[in-house]
Amino acid sequence: MKTVYTCFCTDVIHAGHLNIIEEAHKRGKVIVGCLSDEALIRYNKFPTVSLEERMRLYRGIDGVEEVVIQNDMMYDDVIENIRPDIVVHGDNWKEGPEKAIRDHVASLLAVTGGELVDIPYTYDEEVKKIDLQLREKLSMPEFRRRRLRQLIKMTPVVKVMEAHSGLTGLIVEKTVVEHEERLDQFDAMWVSSLCDSTAKGKPDIELVDMTSRFRTIDDIMEVTTKPIIFDGDTGGLTEHFVYTVRSLERMGVSAVIIEDKKGLKKNSLFGTEVEQTQATAEEFCAKIEAGKNARLTDDFMIIARIESLILEKGMEDALSRASSYVAAGADGIMIHSRRKEPDEIIEFCDRFREYDKDTPIVVVPSSFNTITEQELASHGVNIVIYANQLTRAAFPAMQKTAEDILRYHRAKEVDDRLMPIKNIITLIDEL
Repeated sequence: MKTVYTCFCTDVIHAGHLNIIEEAHKRGKVIVGCLSDEALIRYNKFPTVSLEERMRLYRGIDGVEEVVIQNDMMYDDVIENIRPDIVVHGDNWKEGPEKAIRDHVASLLAVTGGELVDIPYTYDEEVKKIDLQLREKLSMPEFRRRRLRQLIKMTPVVKVMEAHSGLTGLIVEKTVVEHEERLDQFDAMWVSSLCDSTAKGKPDIELVDMTSRFRTIDDIMEVTTKPIIFDGDTGGLTEHFVYTVRSLERMGVSAVIIEDKKGLKKNSLFGTEVEQTQATAEEFCAKIEAGKNARLTDDFMIIARIESLILEKGMEDALSRASSYVAAGADGIMIHSRRKEPDEIIEFCDRFREYDKDTPIVVVPSSFNTITEQELASHGVNIVIYANQLTRAAFPAMQKTAEDILRYHRAKEVDDRLMPIKNIITLIDEL
């Protein structure tokens, strides 16, 4: 009897999965691979139940002989270890980013003499309803809020992209690329005060109030499922910060980052060119402690952003503050720099990791943008935030388009650089 292999990454079995098993069973002994959590998050999915629960679910399907863990989304581990005669999959992977997986599996089977069978994908009203229910479950606050902590444990580095609207949130949510025979995507979203203010045409001086910023979060959360990190600026008055923590936690936000400055907020990239006042370590620790006491779950993270290097206070001041902030209860440390080279960021991370192996480190490589995520992770960085790139990409494109329409008095000259409106509409899910 031939060995037939198929891989599942679902939390709920529907008619489409049963059809795959039925077709596989016609061809031989069926082994189902259960994609591991670590591989699943690279596959543009996030588990809502544990690996063990998924394996029990798959074992309960009639026709399944065996369930194994698949650790590699590209099937290298299972093809090498199981050497199946046939691999069965829905034909939905013949297009889009997942085609890279199919092509790779086909190349592996060509070596082992195996066969690849594509089964017509099942998509009816029942399947559509189940998919929608799963997406809604992923977007529920109690699931979404804890996801950042899970990601920190599950992936070498959490990749975060800024979003300032429902549409940019969808771009972050749905962008998947194939590179070097691997799929990759962003893990979370950064709701930046700079980008939120800019989108509203307001200066980045904490002028846009929290009520307005919470509406931006609502817009993003309504159409996405990835965890959100919120830019809390200075946190404001301690009494206000307590309210912010409770509101964000209730909404399902995963973390807030607050910087150790006080007074009128000025963007950090101005450094010492404008007057900026750093709070004392004692003042900032008190704010962290108040925020920690206000939260109701351990899922929500309060991350302390240190401005010492920006304000040229020196490495020792930055490290001293980091120790104090962790002792006060900070769930993570963000270290910032406006230098073009990453040297001082690397030094901080290396020295911080000498005495603190566990507290997550966050960096924002806007100015020191030559260093890779892998290099940062090798120095102990857990979260990398791309803080404003979507906003900066959109502005020159829109400005150039507006100028050319004025210049030519028609839209023909700009049409070849515009995305078809149909492509934008298809990004938006219909209920």
